[in-house]
Amino acid sequence: MPKSRIRKKAGYTPPPSKQATNIKLESRGWVAPVMLAMFLVGLAWIVVFYVTDGSLPIHALRNWNIVVGFGFIAAGFGVSTQWK
Repeated sequence: MPKSRIRKKAGYTPPPSKQATNIKLESRGWVAPVMLAMFLVGLAWIVVFYVTDGSLPIHALRNWNIVVGFGFIAAGFGVSTQWK
C-alpha cells in the first residue's frame, strides 16, 4: 500500500494588529455636583419632614413629602447616568 503524502502546515500568521482609536469623552463637569445636590436635597427633605412631625417642608402634601424626597434622590440617580 502506498504511503500518504505528508502535508505541510502553513506557519502561523497573527491577524493584523488593530490600531487604537482615540475616544474623545466630553467633559461633563456639571454632572457630579448636580447629582450630589439632588441626593442631598432629597435626603434633607425627608429628614426635615420627619424631624418636624410633618409640618415642614410642605404641610399640604402630608405624607407625599416622602415621595418628593425620594423623587429628588431618583432624579440624582438619573443624572448619574450622564457621568463619563
